[in-house]
Amino acid sequence: ELFQGIAPLKIQSPEYKFVHGTYGIPEFGTEFVRRMLDDTGPSRFADLVRISGFSHGTDVWNNNAREFIKSGVATMNEVISTRDDIMNYLILKGVPHKDAFKIMESVRKGQGVTLEQERLMKSNGIKDWYIESCKRIKYMFPRAHAVAYVMMSYRIAYYKVYHPAAFYAAFFTSKRDDFNSEFIHKEAGKVYERIQILSNKGKSITDKEKNEITVLEVMYEMFSRGFRFLGPRLGKSDPLKFYMEEDQVRVPLAAISGLGEAAARTLQEEYERKPYTTVEDIRNRGKANNTAISGLKELGVLDGIPESDQISLFDLG
Repeated sequence: ELFQGIAPLKIQSPEYKFVHGTYGIPEFGTEFVRRMLDDTGPSRFADLVRISGFSHGTDVWNNNAREFIKSGVATMNEVISTRDDIMNYLILKGVPHKDAFKIMESVRKGQGVTLEQERLMKSNGIKDWYIESCKRIKYMFPRAHAVAYVMMSYRIAYYKVYHPAAFYAAFFTSKRDDFNSEFIHKEAGKVYERIQILSNKGKSITDKEKNEITVLEVMYEMFSRGFRFLGPRLGKSDPLKFYMEEDQVRVPLAAISGLGEAAARTLQEEYERKPYTTVEDIRNRGKANNTAISGLKELGVLDGIPESDQISLFDLG
């Protein structure tokens, strides 16, 4: 159901409706492949394998299979998806095995078909649109690779549906460098506004901002499903990994602005050796710079911790 465009995750938001549940699923979470899901409406594992072939080929989907499907010339099952499709189909139509193999190899390398091969294909009842499709292809994916990729995606999709908090923790850990901690305590609508702001940049958008959109989409979905982040906390957060806690997702120290991997490790190790008593102590033993201190304060990590041990003379009376 994740792949069929029927919103099985019951995401509810007045601002935005997710068509698919494939955000964060490898191979099927990109905008390019999500559009394929819209166009094809897959209902079987075999359909997903074909989509994987489309997405990894060059000129296999755009200006090719998609055009033939949308125009009604061919169906999802008839168009060429992987290199194996060509050889198997030609053999089925009566083309000698050796010739079918040579045509497949020529097409998958982007060399099209020769006039002699075209005549052979026509003499065996191969339709003109199929021959034209072969001519347009620049590179093709092997079906075995497509099957392996879809199997991996299926396994991860299972966790997204049945163990969502664990899924989101693992996803955000893998994307920690692109995680924007500014939004961990905000509503889904604010996350969506940020997605819109970045998307509206068009060609001026940077690669880092594109990566941020990918993470924000999953964050938006997570909030819409009713899951929340637990803020980073000394003694509770892992230095580097998001993890599941009480069916929510605990944010690691390294996700805080200004705290890199090494700094997060040092901060945690020193805390475990002896809890910090002041912000000054964190600067000295935890080696936290001003940017890190600011990030820790903004997320409430330093709530209740005094700036220093010094006692003001004006407090003595």
